[in-house]
Amino acid sequence: MVPTPTQTHLDIRDIQSDLVILKDGSACIVLEVSAVNFGLFSEKEQEATIYAYAQLLNSLTFSIQIVVSSKRKDISDYITRLEKYLAKTESPKIREQLVKYRDFIRAIVRQGNVLDKKFYISIPFSSLELGLGSSLRVLGNQKSQQNIPISNIVDRALTNLAPKRDHLLRLLARIGLRARQLNSAELLQLFYDFYNPENLGTRVTLPPDHLLAVQNEESLP
Repeated sequence: MVPTPTQTHLDIRDIQSDLVILKDGSACIVLEVSAVNFGLFSEKEQEATIYAYAQLLNSLTFSIQIVVSSKRKDISDYITRLEKYLAKTESPKIREQLVKYRDFIRAIVRQGNVLDKKFYISIPFSSLELGLGSSLRVLGNQKSQQNIPISNIVDRALTNLAPKRDHLLRLLARIGLRARQLNSAELLQLFYDFYNPENLGTRVTLPPDHLLAVQNEESLP
């Protein structure tokens, strides 16, 4: 299948088996990580968290990429529900507190400070780890001396990345962070939102037989 004009400008070649496969033959998995309110911790808890995070960084024998995604959050529905609850409240004291809270929320919205932050860790697999002397191109006019099926890259990447993922999950848990690997459908949605911020909220789905729009048995040229 011929790639669409948009796909030719993206580094992503494919998404399958919970992996992002890039055009140079490399791949990665993505973990979504929860957050903690560090400012609410006691001094001892903050020190313990910093120490655990330092241990995590010092234990790494492979590269990772940390990504923070910030999106403006629409809370108009929440304010509407708050107004309805306020209208039904008879207690003067409760009404007074609700009015203050509503005004506080409105002030935050006017300042544009209502953000939905999400945290991700990407763990990469390099095409160099396939034992080849240089990175491959999955697409392009250049011909490679070796024909490497994408399925081979997937198998090698999964084998290589699984222990790295498990190592990170264990150490993140020590910090009190919950982390999980995004599946193929979630990866597709994630990158769709990144590349189409104006269409935020649009749901996309994977084709029945995997990926972004490629044939099942495609090899690296």
